[in-house]
Amino acid sequence: QVQLVDSGGGLVQAGGSLGLSCAASGLTFSSHVMGWFRQAPGKEREFVAAISWSGAYTYYADSVKGRFAISRDNAKNTVYLQMNTLKPEGTAVYYCAARRSIRLTGTPAAYDYWGQGTQVTVSS
Repeated sequence: QVQLVDSGGGLVQAGGSLGLSCAASGLTFSSHVMGWFRQAPGKEREFVAAISWSGAYTYYADSVKGRFAISRDNAKNTVYLQMNTLKPEGTAVYYCAARRSIRLTGTPAAYDYWGQGTQVTVSS
């Protein structure tokens, strides 16, 4: 049974930093593209970042480029999202996701497995 467990959310002031983690089990982690998405109240789930199998390639939404960094540790079956210079519009539930493919994508429907989400609140 595949399980993705998101953690690391919390309350942070605008301009601050926060790091998220997602621990995966029940899948061949190193053969999955990993992604982070977020969903604010009343809004659709939106893409944040994705990373290739080896970690050599990354892909970011324009809204977070230069401020967020996605990384992975295949030995620990864990993907990370380091968020810097956070903005109030970054308040959302953040989800990690896994995709059985070699291709990076920001389309939520293309991902096969999802974490339960972790709340990030950025105060102004």
